[in-house]
Amino acid sequence: MQPYDGELGDAVARAQRGDETGFADAYRLVQPGLLGYLRGIVGDDAEDVASDAWLEIARDLGRFKGDGAGFRGWTATIARHRALDHLRRLRVRPRSAVLEPDVLELPGPHDTHDQALEALSTERALALVRTLPRDQAEAVLLRVVVGLDGPSAARVLGKSPGAVRTASHRGLRGLARRLTVRDGTDPAPGGPRTRGEPT
Repeated sequence: MQPYDGELGDAVARAQRGDETGFADAYRLVQPGLLGYLRGIVGDDAEDVASDAWLEIARDLGRFKGDGAGFRGWTATIARHRALDHLRRLRVRPRSAVLEPDVLELPGPHDTHDQALEALSTERALALVRTLPRDQAEAVLLRVVVGLDGPSAARVLGKSPGAVRTASHRGLRGLARRLTVRDGTDPAPGGPRTRGEPT
C-alpha cells in the first residue's frame, strides 16, 4: 500500500461525484507511476498510450468500486490493455525504453536484493530491468514503479499471485546478480540461486 492511497481514494470518490478537482488530484497521484510502467512496455509511445488509457478511465470512472489501492490496480489494468493493443497494432516486440528518472523509486526494505537495487543509479537500474524476460520485467515494474502489492499486480497481469511473486523475486535476483557481475565481483560461491538459473 502506498502512503498516498487514502488521499487517492478520497480524490476518486470526489471525481465520481463530478468534482473536476478530484479527478485532477487522482491523475496527479497515479500518472507518474502509470507513465513509468508504460514506458517500460511501449517506450516513447507511452504518453500517447497513457492518454488513451485516461480517456477510458474517465469514461468508466462511475463503474469503479474500491479504494485508492484498488484504483491504482484498475488504472494499471486499463493501461496494460491499451499498451498491448498498441503493440499489436505496431506488430513489433516491445521496445526498450528509458523510464523518467523521478518515476522509479527503488524499494527500501532490508532485503538483500532491494539493497543491491538501491545502490544503482536510476539509469543503470533501468538498463538492467530491460535485460530481464518480459514477465519478470513487468512484475518488477508493477511492484516497484506502480507500487502495486502482489495480488493487485497479479490481477493486472492475469496471473496467480504466486506466479507474480516468483517472477518479481526472480527479476530482483537476476538484477542483483547482473549488478554483481557488472561491478566485477563474483557472486558468493555456493550462494543461493533462483530455480532455473544457469549455474
